[in-house]
Amino acid sequence: MRRVLPVLLLFLTAAVARAELPSASDAAIDQARVSGKPAVVDLGARYCIPCKKMAPILESLATEYRGKASVLFVDVNENQSAPKRFRVQMIPTQIFFDARGKEVKRHMGFMDKAEIVKELNALGVR
Repeated sequence: MRRVLPVLLLFLTAAVARAELPSASDAAIDQARVSGKPAVVDLGARYCIPCKKMAPILESLATEYRGKASVLFVDVNENQSAPKRFRVQMIPTQIFFDARGKEVKRHMGFMDKAEIVKELNALGVR
């Protein structure tokens, strides 16, 4: 039984890790930008430590703002065109778009939930 427990914990940890937001495609990003709602796109990688710290924040915001704003995560390893398209210099990078799909703010590095909420509120999301 003692050998089974570590294996079970490893399996459960892996299952939780896979429950993260999926990496958004270029089509999903385009759809969010023309939706008429503000959006935040976080470009990062699943191996990046600051990106890992942001994952639960993004998941929470995606749920809280469903129908009000789009919260997307792009894994730059899975979607290699996005970092080129948005001229990403480092990860994580958060890009905020207004309801017309225009980029209005860009932040490089870890961004906590309160800061993201503040930016979404500035874009009229409540």
